[in-house]
Amino acid sequence: MVRTLLRVPATARSGEVIEIRTLIAHPMETGFRPGADGTVQPRDIIRRFTCRFNNREVFAAELHPAVAANPYLTFTLRVEESGILAFTWEGDNGFSQTETRPIAVA
Repeated sequence: MVRTLLRVPATARSGEVIEIRTLIAHPMETGFRPGADGTVQPRDIIRRFTCRFNNREVFAAELHPAVAANPYLTFTLRVEESGILAFTWEGDNGFSQTETRPIAVA
């Protein structure tokens, strides 16, 4: 399990635009860099990030080897109802990490 940091407001007003910030601690090895012994390190990157709100995709990003380690993503979302935000990072070697956060709309 890797470390994730999420900044999501716990509450919002109906129709409010909220800012969501995500960060995941991941080494993001490009597959082009030689190691100490001179052999190329195998690629190990996060390839896709998705955010779902009440099981509807609201944001997605495709990531490539040029992305830095510990990718930080921020985006906005207009919320109309209470629900659950599900954040999923998918990568090489079968890597998958999902985190959820509730949000209450008044």
